[in-house]
Amino acid sequence: MEPSDDRYLRSLIAQGEHQQLDFKFEISDARKIARTFSAFSNTDGGRLLVGVKDNGRISGIRSDEEYYMVEAAASLYCKPEARFETRNLLVEGKRVLEVYIPQVKQKPLYARDEKNRWMAYIRVADENILAHLVQLRIWKEEPLARGRLLEFTRKEQILLATLEMHPGRSLSEIKKDSGFKRNELVSLMTKLVLFDVVEMTHGGENTGFSLKEKPGE
Repeated sequence: MEPSDDRYLRSLIAQGEHQQLDFKFEISDARKIARTFSAFSNTDGGRLLVGVKDNGRISGIRSDEEYYMVEAAASLYCKPEARFETRNLLVEGKRVLEVYIPQVKQKPLYARDEKNRWMAYIRVADENILAHLVQLRIWKEEPLARGRLLEFTRKEQILLATLEMHPGRSLSEIKKDSGFKRNELVSLMTKLVLFDVVEMTHGGENTGFSLKEKPGE
């Protein structure tokens, strides 16, 4: 038996906002919703509840305009066009729009910002964060890395030694410590993350890099 809209919606709201769930009181800017589309699509997918305040209170939507704004975000402000499914939930006489956004296989999915630039986002906890340059390179090179072997040159060894001494450093900090040029460092870091030697702690420009712990350590 299908759960009622009331029970289903309240079970979602009880979770609070997290990596796969976001609340919106209303939609006034399709570009902002496009960022959510990008972030969910590029991470693990997720649900957007329109007509729910940040504190979890159900406010409801007043018209079909919310759906058209969602549609505009997906078709006009996302590249490629974002896929989504919607469902209307009726609780206490108030209508909440549930928008399900699946994870995409071919990443990234971009969102157009106020300056008409195409930017890619990821979802971290309950925030949409601009994808780091290394993450963009990972998405590009991941299909090419399958079946390849990792070769450690002196450059990789220098970088690993730097990360061992200073874990969690940002790319800018590592650049100062190691002396590598930015483009060269991005290329090296992309390779090490792809081969599961280094892990990224996402935080926009403050994204940190550390050696990946080996099992048993």
